[in-house]
Amino acid sequence: MNPETTNQSATPLPLLVVRGVIGGVLMGLANLVPGISGGTMLLAAGVYPAFINAVAEVTTFRFRLESIVLLGAVVVAAGLAILLLAGTVKGLVLDHRWIMYSLFIGLTIGGVPVVWKMVKKPSAPVWIGAAAGFIAMAALAWFQLRGAAEGGGSTSGWFMLMVAGIAGASAMILPGVSGGYLLLVLGQYVPILTAIDSFKDAVREMNISMIFELGLGVGIPVGLGIVIGIVGVSNLLRLLLGKAEAATLGVLLGLLVGAVVGLWPFQEGVAPEIGSQWKGQEVTAEMLSELDPEDYPTAFFKPSGGQAAGAAGCIIAGFFCTALIAKFGTDPTPDPDS
Repeated sequence: MNPETTNQSATPLPLLVVRGVIGGVLMGLANLVPGISGGTMLLAAGVYPAFINAVAEVTTFRFRLESIVLLGAVVVAAGLAILLLAGTVKGLVLDHRWIMYSLFIGLTIGGVPVVWKMVKKPSAPVWIGAAAGFIAMAALAWFQLRGAAEGGGSTSGWFMLMVAGIAGASAMILPGVSGGYLLLVLGQYVPILTAIDSFKDAVREMNISMIFELGLGVGIPVGLGIVIGIVGVSNLLRLLLGKAEAATLGVLLGLLVGAVVGLWPFQEGVAPEIGSQWKGQEVTAEMLSELDPEDYPTAFFKPSGGQAAGAAGCIIAGFFCTALIAKFGTDPTPDPDS
């Protein structure tokens, strides 16, 4: 795909900006909501091929006005959406987990047709790649669920935050893969959304020390991860689609289906009992009073008939939501020769 023949060059600059802003807002929301792919949202806005080409041009030091404007529109719009809505989304996940997780399952499954359409002709490499992707994602989900059951909270050091940034950036490039879900299974979803919400409050209150603390402790490692993810994943995807398209798309399909394993909705955070062992320490009344609900160990529960029916309804609604959005997009596959 030659850049001069893409939608990016054919679309008038003002319209390109409008589409970039719409796609950026949708992508920002997608990175907050596990199950929705940022790449799928750009696809829905009609700027996915142009976005991929713009990233490729900038990362190879080819600077065209259309590329810079599009990337700027997408990044600024996505950043504002994340900054303004992180607290709301985090609260919904913590307070209404089974409802939100059910919705996330539907949103995730709704991305399967997006990738399946890209497969076109199923073959052995597709199925092998799908199996590998499923096993990898299911294993990641299992380890995360096990860690949550044993201690709830997760470590958010520089390395893990940078990995989280890479995961979030991957979803901007890979249609059908949810960055929010990857953050969830990595144990960085709530910590990052909490930091974003705290940063917003610090800016509003002009708390300079808190702004610097959050910027250095969270913003820099996540930002580095995002840059590495966008540059690395976009160019790697172009290479893999050119050399092993069937297997690559199979892996993407497997990642999507395997993602559902870690989203079992009927789980909740349960405060540890005083006197019990938690993260190798005996729980005291003082420790319990200082423990945030988001750090509670996770336990499964048996749903009522109403909860089971409600979960099924949320799954169906989420599926049709993602499927409907994807229906209005264009061909998501970037040309590896562009």
